[in-house]
Amino acid sequence: MIKNTKEIGPNHYREKFGRYFEDFNVGDVYDHRPGKTITEYDNHLFTLMTLNTHPIHFDAEYGKATEFGKNLVVSPYTLSLLIGMSVSDCSQKAIANLGMDEVKFTAPVFHGDTIYGSSEVLDKRESKTREGQGIVTIKTTGTNQNNVVVCTFRRQILIPFEGHAVEDKIEHY
Repeated sequence: MIKNTKEIGPNHYREKFGRYFEDFNVGDVYDHRPGKTITEYDNHLFTLMTLNTHPIHFDAEYGKATEFGKNLVVSPYTLSLLIGMSVSDCSQKAIANLGMDEVKFTAPVFHGDTIYGSSEVLDKRESKTREGQGIVTIKTTGTNQNNVVVCTFRRQILIPFEGHAVEDKIEHY
């Protein structure tokens, strides 16, 4: 059997995805790869999609006049990018994101920066009210290409036990 696959027939495999509650261990750290180089287009699109009208994110002349000398990447994009990067390692099987706190933007992000993420498992416990489910708390850290921390946050995720995930109940998964 090929690792991280489910055999569905002779010489026929389907990729498994995500982690069950039992797969998480407090203290484990997952490095999320690949990284993502942020383009001006990425920043402009996210800024305009979310109606963030602050010119520091999309007006080059305004950006030149700031202490940074150029446009900043809008911080919710950095957060969203890191959440997305962490999905395959942390929340691919999630039933729900229960909360997010301690969000910090610790350094500016600019067009052309490459962002990398990692998540540490801080805590896990069985749900008191939902059988077959547990809560995993992670801390995600984003760094740029120079290993400067640009963002950190904690997230609580409701994760199924093995045998209790949606894909465990659907034959074509």
